[in-house]
Amino acid sequence: MDLGIKGRKAIVCASSKGLGLGCAEELAANGVDLVMNARTADVLNASADRLRETYGVKVTAVATDITTVDGRAEVLAAAEGTVDILVNNAGGPPPGDFRDWEMDDWNAAINANMLTPIELIKAVIDPMIDQRFGRIVNITSGSVKNPIPQLGMSNGARAGLTGFVAGLARQVAQHNVTINNLLPGQFDTDRINGLFKSRSEKEGRPADVIRAEAEAANPCRRIGAIHEFGQACGFLCSAHSGYVVGQNLLVDGGAFNSSH
Repeated sequence: MDLGIKGRKAIVCASSKGLGLGCAEELAANGVDLVMNARTADVLNASADRLRETYGVKVTAVATDITTVDGRAEVLAAAEGTVDILVNNAGGPPPGDFRDWEMDDWNAAINANMLTPIELIKAVIDPMIDQRFGRIVNITSGSVKNPIPQLGMSNGARAGLTGFVAGLARQVAQHNVTINNLLPGQFDTDRINGLFKSRSEKEGRPADVIRAEAEAANPCRRIGAIHEFGQACGFLCSAHSGYVVGQNLLVDGGAFNSSH
């Protein structure tokens, strides 16, 4: 399906690899020019070069920390004008026991996974309203619907963003500006492999055994591929998704069992 967004401009945060890269690639495949962001310059530039060469779109790579004021300003400046599509994404906070977390830990988690997306939304939304087109997708976590005990900081910070978006999305939908959240389950990323490793060290069992158990527990009997996540993102960013407003789309292979 033609997504109807060829020639649009998108900012995709934390997109040098993993889920962010999956989203950036799907947009590039549909003719969208990109501003890609990540902290590690060499990995980011390699990914940007590949998308540029493969899809023939304009790709600007900005190696900076999106969770900082200066980093956000640098990314927004690189967009050079109105942004049509914003994909918010940032690494999740580490697992652990809440008894061990200090205020600085919580502040970092809330800044990265709640306040940074809100600041970027604030920067792009009025021009989107003026042009009567905008698509904002926040990559959050399946933990928003199914909290993960060892990821308490992620559960809390992402739930805060979800609540904020639920109100704002319904205020701007009349202008053909949509805000939705994509909730990943277990995908084949550095993040999930790091969690498997953490469990391996804690439980004294091989990480590949823990991964195999996770695959067996999923109704699809596998871990998700990043291109599948990117395709879900692509639809939410498309010209055809204007009636999808303030939703939390869970992409987890059916791991969360709910009838509603």
